[in-house]
Amino acid sequence: MRVTVFNEFLHERESDVVREIYPDGIHAAIGAAVQRSHPDAVVGYATLREPEHGLTQEVIDGTDVLFWWGHKAHDQVDDAVVDRVQSAVLAGMGLVVLHSGHYSKPFRRMLGTTASLKWREADEKERLWNLQPGHPLLHGVPDYFELPREEMYGERFDVPDPDELLMISWFQGGEVFRSLAAWRRGHGTVVYFRPGHETYPTYYDANVQRVLANAAAYAAAKVRRPDRGSPETPAIEPVPNPGKEHILGLTATATDK
Repeated sequence: MRVTVFNEFLHERESDVVREIYPDGIHAAIGAAVQRSHPDAVVGYATLREPEHGLTQEVIDGTDVLFWWGHKAHDQVDDAVVDRVQSAVLAGMGLVVLHSGHYSKPFRRMLGTTASLKWREADEKERLWNLQPGHPLLHGVPDYFELPREEMYGERFDVPDPDELLMISWFQGGEVFRSLAAWRRGHGTVVYFRPGHETYPTYYDANVQRVLANAAAYAAAKVRRPDRGSPETPAIEPVPNPGKEHILGLTATATDK
C-alpha cells in the first residue's frame, strides 16, 4: 500500500503551541499512525510550499491513498493539482480528508457542494459514536470514544448524503455532527474523518489512530482504471448490424406510406 500524506505544514512553523504538539508536523503523526498498523506500507509526505505542493503527477501515479489535512491556505492550492487529484480518485485512488480539509478544493470538487458547517473552538469534549461496528473502517473501534478537548463542528454539514455514514459526534455544547462518512466517486473512495484540530493532540489518540489506519486500507486503490471520454466499443460476439443503407431504406419506405 502506497500512502501519501498532504499537510499545509504552516501552523507548525508559525505557532509555538502547534509546534510543541506536532514537532515534526501533523503529517508525520498521521503517517506514523498508518505505518504502525501497516508496517509494509510505503508512506510519503507532501506539503504546500513544495513545488506542485509535493503532488507531482509521478507522486499521484504512485499513490494508492492520499490523506489531506488543510486549514488556512485552501485558496493557495493550485487548480492544476486539484485536477490531478480528481482524475486520480475517479481512476481509483483513495482520498481521506481530515478535519478542516472539508473546505479543501479537492474535497469540495469531489462532492460538488460547499461543505459548509458550524464551528466553535471552546476546548469542549467530543464523544464519537460508532454506528457500524462491523464495518472495515471501524475495525477495533469501541462503541464510542471521547476526546477531552476538540473544536466543535455542527450540522448542517453541506455534503451529499454519504454512501456510508459510520460515526456521529456529540459535543459538550449540545451539537451533533456526521463525523465519519464515505462516498464512491468513479472507481475511487472518498472518506471524511472530522477530528484533528491543530491545537489539540488528537492524532495521538489510539482510537483516532485506529480509524486513520483503517481508512488507509479501506480507501486504498483496488484498481487504477481511468475512464476518459465515451469510446465506441467493438462487440465481443457477432451482433446484428444492418447497414446504413438498409436503415435509410426503411425510413424512406415508412415516409412514403
